[in-house]
Amino acid sequence: MAQVTVTIDGKTYRMACDEGQEAHLIDLAERFDRYVLHLKDSFGEIGDQRITVMAGIMVMDELAELQKRVRGMESEIATLRKTRDDALLKADKNDATLTGSIAELAERIEAVAARLSANEPPRQG
Repeated sequence: MAQVTVTIDGKTYRMACDEGQEAHLIDLAERFDRYVLHLKDSFGEIGDQRITVMAGIMVMDELAELQKRVRGMESEIATLRKTRDDALLKADKNDATLTGSIAELAERIEAVAARLSANEPPRQG
């Protein structure tokens, strides 16, 4: 097990993590620290435990929003796959229809990919 030292709200914490995950853990701690500092700037000194709980809730709220967006995108991908499969079944009957369906499907996939790229949560800091 690797160990790293992270700083949150000016306090250092020694933490264990899997080998190779040190940079990821440090990044997570730095991101969480930004939430804590934002809350302290907004509310002042209201207690370390309360600030930590509020920051945790903010992170969970962001996670819930991202999970909703992912579910929506997964649903749209399922619809696109069905459209693709339906188009492939029709291919035997009419190649021109297949070409149009594939082109339409490609456009829709590109639109979804662009939306996914545009919806990345902004990095704090």
